[in-house]
Amino acid sequence: MSYVKPAELVPTIVDAGASKVLLSTRDTLVRSTMGGAILAIAAAFAVTVTVTTGHAILGAVLFPVGFILLYLLGYDLLTGMFVLGPLAWLARRPGITVRGVLRNWGLVFVGNFLGAFAVAVMMAVVVTYGFDTAPNEVGQAIGHIGEGRTVGYAEHGASGMLTLFVRGMLCNWMVSLGVIGAMVAKDVPGKAIAMWMPVMLFFFMAFEHSIVNMFLFPSGLLLGGEFTILDYLVWNEIPTVLGNLVGGLLLTGLPLYLTHGRPAARRDARPAAPAGEPTAERELVSEPA
Repeated sequence: MSYVKPAELVPTIVDAGASKVLLSTRDTLVRSTMGGAILAIAAAFAVTVTVTTGHAILGAVLFPVGFILLYLLGYDLLTGMFVLGPLAWLARRPGITVRGVLRNWGLVFVGNFLGAFAVAVMMAVVVTYGFDTAPNEVGQAIGHIGEGRTVGYAEHGASGMLTLFVRGMLCNWMVSLGVIGAMVAKDVPGKAIAMWMPVMLFFFMAFEHSIVNMFLFPSGLLLGGEFTILDYLVWNEIPTVLGNLVGGLLLTGLPLYLTHGRPAARRDARPAAPAGEPTAERELVSEPA
């Protein structure tokens, strides 16, 4: 079958998380840098589509092309590793430690930022003819996104911070479902469809994605957005990262692991053995030491 059932899916997720955590520093940085860059160019594409057509839904429908490409190529995003790494640790895979998971998160964060920032600089060059003219319509739109999603939250104080955090949670609930969706199907069209649906949802609803923001906000600063680096860090990036972590782990990773991944859950899912026929557990107990 081209569909991977949930009971078979969780071990696949755990295997993927373990392999990512155990990657060398070089490979982790290369994969995460390219992941951040591809997602950033997809975000630039989506903003361009929205501005030129006047229809935000078209930008949202087309944005997942970047997400799909980067995962088909095996590149990494921090939002995905917030789910994969901890599940590998919970499953007690050999060599997976809390320190290793945190190391992976740190490297992927750095790589994602490097890739997204590089694209931010290149796009700033494109929309200003090498900083020779004022930003075009797309550049102006990017600058205003940065303003609304930093000082716009700050105007509401604690309520704004809570809204930002919850938007980060909801974002990675959807994005991590896209990551898992890539493992649900065995063929490329199936993977693409499973990833496309939740990612389109998060983008159109303006949820907060820490890696997309690594592109939007540096771009906004380069293009004259009226906010500061401190605004970006305090009123977007840091709360968004925390929200992405909580949302991906709490709403995607743990429910799947608890109901499909634990040994007890897998035993419960097995069909009962015919009467008089020993189960695997009984056979194991009856074997001599």
